Amino acid sequence: MLTRWPAFTRFLDDGRICLNNNAAERALRGIALGRRSWLFAGSDRGGERAAAMYTLIATAKLNDIAPQAWLANVLARIADHPASRLDELLPWRWKATEDHAAAA
Repeated sequence: MLTRWPAFTRFLDDGRICLNNNAAERALRGIALGRRSWLFAGSDRGGERAAAMYTLIATAKLNDIAPQAWLANVLARIADHPASRLDELLPWRWKATEDHAAAA
């Protein structure tokens, strides 16, 4: 400990450094809680669908989009949307579409 004292006390010089890793643990909490539910997906295919949905929801979060708003909008639009343009409903394209509509 004494040989690493400068690294240990670095938080005293820089207020942005956290003393704990609570933020990282909170980010992983959803995965840990869902792990037990995923055991009951029903089948391999159900598990694959759950993984795909979790990936899309996480992608929406990474693109600063409210996952519930994005998913509700996509589900409302998907029935009338051409299959050749499904990429427009993906989170990173959806955000651009919504920003464009707000500017108009």
